[in-house]
Amino acid sequence: MLTPTRLTLARTRRGLTAAELARKSGVQARAIGEYERGLSSPKPATLESLAGALGFPASFLTAPEPPRPQNLLHTVPLGEQVTAAAQLAIEFNGWLERLFVLPQPDLPPPRTSPQGTRDAWRLAGGPAPNMVQLVESHGVRVFSLPVDCGAREAFSCWHDGTPFVFLTPSATPEQARFDTAVQLAVLLGHDEPHEFAAEFLMPQRQLAGTDHRHWHVGRDQFTKWANVHSLVQGGMTRRESSKLLTKVFKVLRENGTTPLHVAKELHLGLEELNGLVFGLVLTALPGGGEPGPRGRARLTLVH
Repeated sequence: MLTPTRLTLARTRRGLTAAELARKSGVQARAIGEYERGLSSPKPATLESLAGALGFPASFLTAPEPPRPQNLLHTVPLGEQVTAAAQLAIEFNGWLERLFVLPQPDLPPPRTSPQGTRDAWRLAGGPAPNMVQLVESHGVRVFSLPVDCGAREAFSCWHDGTPFVFLTPSATPEQARFDTAVQLAVLLGHDEPHEFAAEFLMPQRQLAGTDHRHWHVGRDQFTKWANVHSLVQGGMTRRESSKLLTKVFKVLRENGTTPLHVAKELHLGLEELNGLVFGLVLTALPGGGEPGPRGRARLTLVH
């Protein structure tokens, strides 16, 4: 039987109005509205038509209630399509937590200063390490937003006590690194997250005699913070990857579980799953194979 909120989630994830979905599926817009409000349920053939038009397996529309992001933290309107993608990432994370023991949230108290955060995480002087891997090791879940979402800025949220960061796929390596630091500040409740990020990545007292390439940030961020007016080009050649997700897929493969199986478990297409890890896992996830997971693994991260 149809789960009404699943139909709404799939429709908004594709950026469609009820009228647009009606044209694509051949199902009347009025009926779609009734399905989404739970006033009626489609017959199996109608359900298949809706699923086909949405590009989701029919099983996605009949799965249990999807998670709703709690306490969304953002500076620009996100739009329903972006929020829907975040829901899919949170659901993916829930699936992972049923199989793996992932790092638990270990953030400093709210409004901890940049240096206080570095001290709490025992970071030495100089550039911060890979920011994605750093926040992951302290319990933050980092995902990408699929390219078709058109998200303009990274954002973050909390869900059931777990912090999430969502990065935009179009960001340069330096910008994605800076965005991760900004979202760390947002999660810590800072009113000036960009200032926090700049100081966290490049402690002002250590800037003398260096340029932005040393700190793995973009020229604009370095120039704004250090007042160094330079035309030197960026030095990062690729975006920072996720150690957590890379380990996850490695362990899954070793246990005979392919990315295609993961996508099927989540009632998604493989392309949708790829979109959630775009830029975080070095290569696209290949499909193939049918075996399922065997038991619950223990996954730990170090930095």
